[in-house]
Amino acid sequence: MQANATWSTSDDDEDNSYIENNPRRAKRRKTNTGKAAAARQRVTRASTTISTLLDLFQHLPVICSAPETGNDGGNGNENENLGGSEKVYDGFESTMAGFLQEYLEARHGLWTSSSDTVLPDDDKGGGGGELLRPLSRFEIERILALEKRLVGRVAFSSEWIVLRKLHLQQERWRAGIRASPSLDIGPPAALTPLDVPPSTPIPQAVFDALRVIQTTQYEHSFAARIYGHKPQVTPGLIAVDWESHAPWTSLMDDIHAHYSFAHPEGEPTERQRMPITYVSLQPSHLRQVHDLLTRVFWEGIDVSDALHYAPERCTVIAMYGHLVVGAALLSSPQETYITYLAVKAGWESAQIATTMLYHLIALHPHRDITLHVSANNPAMLLYNRFGFKAEEFIAGFYEAYLDTHSRASKNAFRLRLRR
Repeated sequence: MQANATWSTSDDDEDNSYIENNPRRAKRRKTNTGKAAAARQRVTRASTTISTLLDLFQHLPVICSAPETGNDGGNGNENENLGGSEKVYDGFESTMAGFLQEYLEARHGLWTSSSDTVLPDDDKGGGGGELLRPLSRFEIERILALEKRLVGRVAFSSEWIVLRKLHLQQERWRAGIRASPSLDIGPPAALTPLDVPPSTPIPQAVFDALRVIQTTQYEHSFAARIYGHKPQVTPGLIAVDWESHAPWTSLMDDIHAHYSFAHPEGEPTERQRMPITYVSLQPSHLRQVHDLLTRVFWEGIDVSDALHYAPERCTVIAMYGHLVVGAALLSSPQETYITYLAVKAGWESAQIATTMLYHLIALHPHRDITLHVSANNPAMLLYNRFGFKAEEFIAGFYEAYLDTHSRASKNAFRLRLRR
């Protein structure tokens, strides 16, 4: 234990003696040129430019050195060489006074050579003006830096345009894109007048031939092939009938033909044909359906609740364009009871009631269907053709609904279609 302690003490003495004989040296910082730089002095590549040189001289203090007396011979010899006089180094003004004027003239000449726009002294354009020079890279960077600090304070659109151009110029410099030299186009040459031949009148035969051409429907036209045609989808569509014709459509055809005969000087037009479409009940049909049921049966009928009980299975509405010409409704999918079946006046012989009843039965293939019908209603023949059979005769069934002057019987038959 004692030997170990003596050995450790000797090692500590050797370390201390090594540190005293070999003191640490301060690290020397190197610059871009590879030479050592003094402390607190920043040397960069831009230090060789005149602008940085001017800034350097502006911040350099005046260094004054007085004769010193020292014990060493070196200082004494140096003081003797100075002759015991005070050595003063000049500042910026005295140092740059000799060539500052030459530098300003050279800079002005450079700006003049790069300027190509002259601003006149007055609005008339007379007299000389001030030469405009392009901004330097340093000036652009300072303006953009100021613009970042003033975010949201640019009030005019012209200022935004100028800042945008400066940003583009900075991006060109970073990408190494040189500005293309301006091209002097010179004064515009005189324009040659265009020789337009006199217009000739279009023959009347051309207009006659164009009027003979019949208009093609858009879905069958060449424009539909180019731009595309999406056929209109009818909501709740069940069936479309192009063959049936009602007395009302025949009457409209006669009116159209009579008008064309009475006005022969007008252009002949063909009346547009439309099919009878069968759809399920939609909210847009309610007003016409209520009006139809009021005219056929009695007032106060409201079938708006049918929209909440699967209308695609319990309702069939006959439409001619946007006109409701028939309606057939079931109470609900669970209770398959036909509440109303009506056709608009003038559309009786178009097989509308037959078609609506057929689709109601087809929508419920495995359920019995029941209804009540007045004893003298001609619809009894229609129900018999579909297989409905009378189960019960009810006297006075419609007394609470029909008017006293109504020709319809107030007695009713209960019919059932067994499946």
